[in-house]
Amino acid sequence: MRMMAAAALALAPGMAMAQEPRDLCADRPGLGTPACTVEPGRMVVELGLGDWTRQQDISTRTDTIQAGDALVRLGLGDHLEAQVGWTAYGHVRTRDRLSGLVEKDSGVGDVQVALRRNLSSPDGSGFSIAIMPYVSLPAGGSAIGAGDWGAGLIVPVSFDLGGGLSLGLTPQIDAAVDGDRDGRHVAYGSVAGLGFSLSDSVSGTIEAQVTRDEDPAGHATEALAGLSFAWQPSDDMQFDIGTNIGLNADSPDSQAYLGVVRRF
Repeated sequence: MRMMAAAALALAPGMAMAQEPRDLCADRPGLGTPACTVEPGRMVVELGLGDWTRQQDISTRTDTIQAGDALVRLGLGDHLEAQVGWTAYGHVRTRDRLSGLVEKDSGVGDVQVALRRNLSSPDGSGFSIAIMPYVSLPAGGSAIGAGDWGAGLIVPVSFDLGGGLSLGLTPQIDAAVDGDRDGRHVAYGSVAGLGFSLSDSVSGTIEAQVTRDEDPAGHATEALAGLSFAWQPSDDMQFDIGTNIGLNADSPDSQAYLGVVRRF
């Protein structure tokens, strides 16, 4: 009995360390995707409070506003989480710059279901990598819904560079829905980002994204640059803000967004 008690005391520090909660590792903000997963039995809810995207060319200007962009993440195991995402409201306003004619459309978004399986360092420390297959279901309307099902695979990778710096890569390949809302085509690309800490509770990320879209109606290469900041006032809460800028004619001109994350 004494030997068993001594062994339990010897194991207690290690058990306490294993049960310590992980740092909050949110998908928001930014263009990329983290490789970390939610710890077993915990749930993270991420909510986009507002998102405004502007795109214009010689003939038209399109403004898209979204609110209630929700993502629920549930830890299923030490290295595995499930995700369900849905956008509660989207409004699209398109103005013909020559005639002045305005068209408007509003509605809800599609549902996205995903699994993220971490392969190394599920807390996101050091070198971390994961695989994340997903499926999008056509639950949305014509405003911000794709009109058909889609699928894809994301492989997020992160490296801790030390000194409060980290490098993130997010290669991705998709069976994206065609522009005519029927059928699918190949799209692929990647995000590269440099994360930095400004204090114990404030962090930022500088990112670049290039995506090639092979839509039968017309191929396009989208290039974006992004800057985002996150503030964590507590271990289980985060507020964020960010902006993206288009780098070529195929990309949206600008995007601004803010959101909140809560772990339960």
